Amino acid sequence: MSLVEIVRFALRGLWANRLRSLLTMLGIIIGIAAVILLTALGNGASQYIQSQIAGLGANSITVLPRQPPQSAGTDGRPLTTADVDALSDPQGAPDIASVSGVVTSSVTVDAGRASSGATIVGSTPSYFPGANVQIATGRAYTEADVAAGRKVALLGATVVEDLFGVGADPVGRTVLVNGVPFDVIGTLVPSGNGGGLSNPDENVLTPLTAVQGSLTGFGDLSQIVVQARSTEGQAAAETEVNSILDRRHGIDNADDRDYQVISARQLADVLDQTLGAFTLLLAAIAAISLVVGGIGITNIMLVSVTERTREIGIRKALGAPPSAILGQFLVESIILSLVGGAIGVAVGYAGTLVPLGDFRPVVLPSAVVAAVAVSAAIGIFFGAYPARRAARLRPIDALRRE
Repeated sequence: MSLVEIVRFALRGLWANRLRSLLTMLGIIIGIAAVILLTALGNGASQYIQSQIAGLGANSITVLPRQPPQSAGTDGRPLTTADVDALSDPQGAPDIASVSGVVTSSVTVDAGRASSGATIVGSTPSYFPGANVQIATGRAYTEADVAAGRKVALLGATVVEDLFGVGADPVGRTVLVNGVPFDVIGTLVPSGNGGGLSNPDENVLTPLTAVQGSLTGFGDLSQIVVQARSTEGQAAAETEVNSILDRRHGIDNADDRDYQVISARQLADVLDQTLGAFTLLLAAIAAISLVVGGIGITNIMLVSVTERTREIGIRKALGAPPSAILGQFLVESIILSLVGGAIGVAVGYAGTLVPLGDFRPVVLPSAVVAAVAVSAAIGIFFGAYPARRAARLRPIDALRRE
């Protein structure tokens, strides 16, 4: 019996019990759809978070103060402008392009008719490229503004919307920051980053000296933003930052550091590992549905063999070889799983078209190929036993059973 005839007999058998065939495929459809959808969610979340990290600046390195452990036997030294000067030395840090001392504080910004909670960020002009800050309207403050301590400010998109309304241009207006007047000289491009990372849209950027002189005082720095000369040289720049600050802060053991260095590269590496494991976990959970669907195929095929015992006996009595019987039931099982897999892929892909907040699920072609391959494997694996059982029936026993 040719393969075409085996397939024709298999399709005829499935069509004769089409409702049962459809119900049998449900487990495979659900399983494959779940695998496609959950892996797409994991991939979409990964790409979204990576884009948010990229928005922090590909070459950006942030130094934050940290309380050292008790074993260090010290309270630790704060970050100061002297640290900024040391990191700015091109002889000691050739891979560092710029360094900016930063002072931050939570403030209330008042525009007369409305007010908004915000974070004021005082720094120097090098902060803009170092933190990947983009200006929408107006201008950035200059070194002259910093030297003179001018009270000028750039407002984040959320602050602008809260104070002046959507689409407003506040350049030239004056706002009160904790009661201190600041002239608005620019606005920032919306970052859209309202997630777990800091939200630049809620920031008010001003010269460092203006913040220190009128709001926070000339004390310690909240952080230091370092820009590496290139993405490739970021690791070297991190090493230089650690070396210089260790020397200045008297740190002999890396575990006793009173500061921490955070870079976009480090965040990306950690999130890649975390999201990779998370996506794998989601796929494994969804795969349980496939196993259940495979067991369903085995049960239904065993029922089918029992119901068609007389047909099997007649075909064998007429000369059909065991391989033809085996092939027919195995092909039926494969067709059930492949068709169910194809429908599952379509259902899963349709599910990814539904927007979910700020990111969209991303279906990888490799996931679709894997889903189809798994469907075929399920059909072969779970259909092998019923098919082999049908092929081993003796004609006389099959006819006598009816």
